[in-house]
Amino acid sequence: MKLRALVFSALLAGCLMASQGISYAQFSGNGLFRDKAFGQSYNNDQTDQKDSVEVLFSFKEYFQGLSHKKEIPIGEVAGGSILFVGGMQIYNKDYWKLPLVYGGIGTGVGLGLHFNKKYNTSVAAGTPDDKAKLYRTLAFAGAGLFYWGSFLDGVISYQPSKWPHAGKATLYSILVPGLGQIYNHEIWKLPLYWGGLATAYHFFSENKMNYERFRIMYIKYCDEPGYSTVYTKDQVLYYRNIFRRYRDYSVLAMAAVYLIQIIDANVFSYMHNFEVDDNISVEVQPTVINPDQLLPAAGLGMTPGVGLSVGVKF
Repeated sequence: MKLRALVFSALLAGCLMASQGISYAQFSGNGLFRDKAFGQSYNNDQTDQKDSVEVLFSFKEYFQGLSHKKEIPIGEVAGGSILFVGGMQIYNKDYWKLPLVYGGIGTGVGLGLHFNKKYNTSVAAGTPDDKAKLYRTLAFAGAGLFYWGSFLDGVISYQPSKWPHAGKATLYSILVPGLGQIYNHEIWKLPLYWGGLATAYHFFSENKMNYERFRIMYIKYCDEPGYSTVYTKDQVLYYRNIFRRYRDYSVLAMAAVYLIQIIDANVFSYMHNFEVDDNISVEVQPTVINPDQLLPAAGLGMTPGVGLSVGVKF
């Protein structure tokens, strides 16, 4: 359980930092990216010149944003809030929500530690307390739910100057798959992504169940002399390996669908205002091509040519 929590935290951190970089580079309303791209002085060797590698996260800028001294991208706010819980509520000036966030997380962690100690004591005594184990799981899950909810609340409360905002759409899809598409008013895509995730999870569940089945059978073949089934030992080993591979492929499929819907939300929110004139047209017609007036001086003829002209109106 602790390993899963660490993996989830690492994935969440990576996605949030990536969305911060995307929103910072593409969607900053003050033209910072344009100014840095076209306004640099390449012949200035002053010692205080910044490194050419852009820093995706700056604690200085983050705390300046929390103190409302400057406006920072929503991705940077979310990235800093991974460690500094409640940062999004502070940035949005929703101070009254902080006791709820801290209280919910603190209560869940405290109860989880209490029941974890109680369960470990019962295991040491030889009488495992299943209720304590269940309550421990529920308590830690509740703390995680409050932690996740603080991000979702921060994104919902964030009010950008334009719609759709790519950073907001990206964070929506990171937190809830498909929510970025709803925010972009592209609800028709939900069956594609939700269906893809559900299908991948179905195959993951089936392959995991079969893998565990053949894994246990193989262990019995190795540890219990005389054990036999309708499958030989070599067949059991083959099926164990094949279902393990299929299980891993299913995990990769879920990750791929999850990442694609994040990219989709980001790209289509960014290109939402990219307009093509409805009057775009292509006109093809025959034409007479007159020769260059300098051709006679070169000793060439003046015979006109016939061809096609293509005109594009947009």
